[in-house]
Amino acid sequence: MAEVGLVPFAQLALQVADRVLPRYRTRFSKHQFTQPQLLAVVCLMRYADWTWREAEVRLSEHGELRRALRLRRVPDYTTLHRFLRRVPEPAFAALLEETVRRFPRPGPARVAVDGTGLSHRAVSTYYHQVIHPRPRWQRPWYWVKWLVAVDVDRQLLLAPQARDGPCNDCGRLPGLLEQAAQATSIGLVLADAEFDSERNHRYIRHHLGARSVIPAKKGHRSWRIHGIRAQMRRRFPQRVYGRRALIAAVFSAAKRKLSGRAPGRSLFMQVRQALVFGLAYNLYRV
Repeated sequence: MAEVGLVPFAQLALQVADRVLPRYRTRFSKHQFTQPQLLAVVCLMRYADWTWREAEVRLSEHGELRRALRLRRVPDYTTLHRFLRRVPEPAFAALLEETVRRFPRPGPARVAVDGTGLSHRAVSTYYHQVIHPRPRWQRPWYWVKWLVAVDVDRQLLLAPQARDGPCNDCGRLPGLLEQAAQATSIGLVLADAEFDSERNHRYIRHHLGARSVIPAKKGHRSWRIHGIRAQMRRRFPQRVYGRRALIAAVFSAAKRKLSGRAPGRSLFMQVRQALVFGLAYNLYRV
């Protein structure tokens, strides 16, 4: 994947934000910075893996970057933090849709669904375990789980969700695909056994009009499965399902380029950082 400089990335982020967000949140705003400008700075911060204070310092040192963002002054780090808290969550879905439209596709998309973990702190898990060794049962069992629907052919995120993990996301599949269907038409859905349920199969096939390929859970020998799940067990399309592995390439590229963190002192801010993480990855891909 080709590298993208900070200035082209900032220009693209500002163009996408201009298409979606209003210039000011209310008519009582101070009108020092527009919402698209602040969002572009936040995306740039995730792309370059800056902290809030680093973003303020880097912008003050980089005149070309300020000109690309049309900034007459540098926003304070507290301004950026408050802005991210106030952005409505549906706005992130609209911003993702705008990035997907800039990467056209002729036919229905093949969509893979999976989740991965994001660190909620700057220190890596490996470093923390080496410096502060503890038995496994005493380690804090918590991270930010990033659940995404990905177009495996274009390597683009269509819909992200985030919550505290570990957790089972089987019931969240319909909502995630509903959001993905707003960005593009879906022809095939690939998911692992975590999402195996007759309800999910029926939602994909009857509501979305797409094909679903989800392996049936093994379960106990006494289990008797019926319907689409029984068809999956009898004749599972292994070659078609093999395309689902490409979602691991998306996770790898995102974490290598943007880091695998969703930092924040509260779960609310960690979820917001995870949503910006997905948006910054799409901007990088486009």
